[in-house]
Amino acid sequence: MIVKHLEDIINTQDDIDTATWNARRLLLKKDHMGFSMHDTIIKEGTETWIWYKHHVEAVYCIEGEGEIEPEGGPVYPIRPGTLYALDGHEKHWLRATKQMRMICVFNPPLTGREVHDKEGIYPLLD
Repeated sequence: MIVKHLEDIINTQDDIDTATWNARRLLLKKDHMGFSMHDTIIKEGTETWIWYKHHVEAVYCIEGEGEIEPEGGPVYPIRPGTLYALDGHEKHWLRATKQMRMICVFNPPLTGREVHDKEGIYPLLD
């Protein structure tokens, strides 16, 4: 059994902070669950270009407001209770009009060291 508390992850190596988002990585590849799970903050007033070329992701919004715009549109609003799943490796813009808190699940699982490259991609790391 795995039991973790968010406050034990904040300000550790599993708390990744960038200019537009902050991911607190709750479950990672090393936990051997077959997926990873993250408590992520999307910072207010930001937009991030993302392309999960190697991963599928499901995201559930629990706080804030924003939008997701897949390449070529349309724009989908995000508010608490919204789930979106990137099951087709869609390139997209993620924008926060109010700071958003999202629960994100990735397959294959992340190792914890990934940060988007210039194309918005997480590399596959061992």
